[in-house]
Amino acid sequence: MTDKKIKQIDYCQFLLVSQINYTQTYFGDHSEEWSHDQINRYLRGERITPHQVWENVQSDLILSEHGYIVFDDTVADKRHSFQIEPVRQQWSGNAKAVIKGIGIVTCVYVNPEEDAFWIIDYRLYDPDRDGKTKIDHLMEMLRNCRYQKKLPFHAVLMDTWYATRKIMRYIEKLEKKYYCPIKTNRNVDDTDGQQAHQRVDQLVWSETEKEHGKLIHIKDFPKGHRVKVFRLVLSTKRTDYVVTNDLEQDSPQAAKDKRGLCWKIEQFHREAKQITGVEKCQCRSQRAQRNHIGCSILVWVHLKRLAYQTGKTIYQLKFGLLSDYMREQLTQPSIRMALA
Repeated sequence: MTDKKIKQIDYCQFLLVSQINYTQTYFGDHSEEWSHDQINRYLRGERITPHQVWENVQSDLILSEHGYIVFDDTVADKRHSFQIEPVRQQWSGNAKAVIKGIGIVTCVYVNPEEDAFWIIDYRLYDPDRDGKTKIDHLMEMLRNCRYQKKLPFHAVLMDTWYATRKIMRYIEKLEKKYYCPIKTNRNVDDTDGQQAHQRVDQLVWSETEKEHGKLIHIKDFPKGHRVKVFRLVLSTKRTDYVVTNDLEQDSPQAAKDKRGLCWKIEQFHREAKQITGVEKCQCRSQRAQRNHIGCSILVWVHLKRLAYQTGKTIYQLKFGLLSDYMREQLTQPSIRMALA
């Protein structure tokens, strides 16, 4: 071991090349320069912020006036952890249950013309320390997209959780469009005030409305405020209702396609968990967890850049390291097979 201080790029390099274990102990066991304690001290003392992600990704973006800002959240699974500071009980869509974990609210920029996307911002859901809700984090990131990053975009896409009056009205104030699903029990009115609001899944749809959408008023929105809702029958057991302030939109398929772009952010969540070890840090302090998550996202940014440059997938790049190892071992094995 040496007195040389570990740097951010060193920790990111470890996350980039490691295949099965992303703990500081594993890093220390395989490093000739740093011990586990030195790595742990680095994570507790560093301060990696979402702005660093933006600094690393902004030159990669291919901007478009038809672009989309997509918001969602994911949970870094910590169900077997007991003393990690930012961990709290919360719903995990992946686990389909309430689990212990660290909530991460993410923001992705999508260029539909290039079929490309980039993570541009994120926030940790840690209300015990900052007092902010997930909606607060989304609003903050959206303002940054519009006024600090000055990104061109056509519409905002988000999940049911974020389809609130506050967010939808703010997007309208920005003179942008939104497409988001609403819960089946959301109260709406399609009679222009002649009847009481009712659940959206109790509405009666004419054939024309099925083909072109229906104008509705959402309860608690200003009087006379209308949006368009599309009824998307996805299977015999599932029907989604997608609302938009794009009143000229008259195609359920177009609404469905725009909703489909939300899978880009799901793809980011899946890839980050599978190839960067974003969930795997065992440090107890919230600062160490924040730094590990930040480094994991920076690793994803780098791999995504290489993927676009080479025409490969992130998985091909990551697991290609194992292929190189296999070729080397088959040619010059470290342990040579012998038979009795």
